[in-house]
Amino acid sequence: MDDKALISAAFAVRENAYTPYSHFKVGAALLGKSGKVYLGCNIENASFSPTICAERAALAQAVSGGEREFVAIAIVGSLEHQKNTLPTSPCGVCRQALFEFGGNALRVILAKSEEDYQVCTLGDLLPLGFGPQNIEP
Repeated sequence: MDDKALISAAFAVRENAYTPYSHFKVGAALLGKSGKVYLGCNIENASFSPTICAERAALAQAVSGGEREFVAIAIVGSLEHQKNTLPTSPCGVCRQALFEFGGNALRVILAKSEEDYQVCTLGDLLPLGFGPQNIEP
């Protein structure tokens, strides 16, 4: 799957986001090594702590389906009814969760649109990440 198709999938799932408090909708499309795409959107909660980010929603779906290795993730976000002028980057918790399964090499696509996006690696976003290798005997 190419970057634009992955971005398009993230935009589509973003519409399902539940954001009555922040009104900032995020969609994520996570590409597994198998070629399957897992989708997630943010889901807010009135008590805030149970809120789940789009990236972790996609990751939970993937892991629940048995996928453990990932190639790329596309992330899009904006306030309702507005076009985002800045790329939406994963929060620290999502960076750590993705690092567990993608490590430094995971491609992260931060998109404002299907034509306007940047690509980096998770290692760029989380240098010196803490992962399974840190706790191996």
